Amino acid sequence: MKALNDSARGEAAPAKAPLTRKPRRHSTMAWIGMGIVGFWLLMAIIGPSISPYDATAIVDTDVFSGMSHKFLLGSDYLGRDMVSRILFGTRATIGLALAATLLASITGTALALFAAFSGGWRDALISRALDALISIPSKMFALMMVATFGSSMGLLVVTAAITYMPGAYRIARSLAVNVQAMEYVQAARARGEGVWYIMTVEMLPNMIRPVLADFGLRFVYVVLLLSGLSFLSLGVQPPDADWGSLVRENISGLGEGALAVIMPALAIASLTIGVNLLIDNLRGKRAAKE
Repeated sequence: MKALNDSARGEAAPAKAPLTRKPRRHSTMAWIGMGIVGFWLLMAIIGPSISPYDATAIVDTDVFSGMSHKFLLGSDYLGRDMVSRILFGTRATIGLALAATLLASITGTALALFAAFSGGWRDALISRALDALISIPSKMFALMMVATFGSSMGLLVVTAAITYMPGAYRIARSLAVNVQAMEYVQAARARGEGVWYIMTVEMLPNMIRPVLADFGLRFVYVVLLLSGLSFLSLGVQPPDADWGSLVRENISGLGEGALAVIMPALAIASLTIGVNLLIDNLRGKRAAKE
């Protein structure tokens, strides 16, 4: 009635105060993701030192044996302990993927900052060159590199980094173009600050969260790419092993020794799921702040 009387007198009803959104805390899914990723990172560091057997030692007289108190996840096609094989393979899987993702993200972000800051023909040249590179399917490019230069740890890292660097560049450049137009960047230009200072102090900190989210996504892609190459016998070569090669070498025993195939595949799946949960949390926190 009071609002009706106010409107009858030509007076507007008082507006309600806008609701303020409280910052969201880490969700349960985020904690699960951090737990999964933290567990595998810890295994990559200490896994070989706590494995019950050497990864290459034949310790079982039977092949593809089931779970037992001596072999918790059974044995593989040669009678080697699967727990030890997975723990040793964790370091290769995560180490190679992390190195390749760091190289791809750092290179792509640096090129994006330089292109966005410079503009003009430099921006066009870098963007068109990387557009041509990104048009090549990732698996096809990796197969060409391995077929040409052979398979080695260093080549796998470089191949995966080159494959996913253009995508990191495109994301970082779209952010850098918006940031470099901001007033504080223009003020730094007017003060005569150098290119390195503007890119690292003024621009990069204001685009770091989306870049980190993209880093996690690139990491998942690299893990799947390297695991796929190992499954095709083009990745990590014996006697070294990663999770993809563990699936390949035991695939013949899927009927009688399914654990030797399923457990490395579950390790790949759990790592990618954990990283994706962390990425979703980063995006959720960013959306809540906006």
